[in-house]
Amino acid sequence: MADCEETLRELYSYLDHELQPNGRQAIEAHLSGCMDCLQAFDFQAELRTVIAKKCREHDVPPGLLEKVRNCFGIDGTV
Repeated sequence: MADCEETLRELYSYLDHELQPNGRQAIEAHLSGCMDCLQAFDFQAELRTVIAKKCREHDVPPGLLEKVRNCFGIDGTV
């Protein structure tokens, strides 16, 4: 079973569905018995939902996507 530190460290990977099944099961087992980590999970999940909704409602300001790409060294070509 995952402990609180491991659960919180892996929370974003869990939310992004990037963990292997055994890792997901360990996080889920921990969340089922730890109210503190479950509250952190609920908050992060709701925050992602709100951000995703807001991103769909508004257009990206001109130039912002290019600035983000430049920050990460991405040239924008696919």
